[in-house]
Amino acid sequence: MPATSGFDLEVIASFNRWLRKQPFKQRIVCAGNHDRAFECMPEIARGLLDATYLENDGTTIDGVSFWGSPYTPEFMNWAFMYPRGGAAKHYWDQIPEGIDVLITHGPPHGILDQVAPGSAHLGCEELISAVEAKKPKVHIFGHIHGGAGMFENGVTKFVNAAYLNERYKPLEPAGKIRIVDL
Repeated sequence: MPATSGFDLEVIASFNRWLRKQPFKQRIVCAGNHDRAFECMPEIARGLLDATYLENDGTTIDGVSFWGSPYTPEFMNWAFMYPRGGAAKHYWDQIPEGIDVLITHGPPHGILDQVAPGSAHLGCEELISAVEAKKPKVHIFGHIHGGAGMFENGVTKFVNAAYLNERYKPLEPAGKIRIVDL
């Protein structure tokens, strides 16, 4: 059995083919809970991308700083999970001061983090504390499909860019953010 058994690397290659067709000069990718290959075979998975992959690190493009992390609070046995509580600080303390765009797989607690209106808030409490302290201009995330949309608090523009609803059916895009507006 090959070392890559159990991981659908063709899904990553297919995503990369789609990504290359998009009209962007630069591409940034951050994994999430379905991306076990990035967690278990990072060199192989990253090698399939023609993009900047962020995993608890950052990059600067045209003077705009980005930092990304695939980690999110534990839910079942998915990839890139941490237990709720203090363990999250390990990830969010790494966010640099003065970051322009924060990209995380999961949402911060209380912001676009509900499966449906009136349901429980599923975002990370430690992440919202880090966002409030670090004050990125934009925070892009997904994971909680029912929370797709945009919200601004006067400091940070939050974008839940989930593309699929809770039934995995396509949604309309959450919106566009122009880098020149940052």
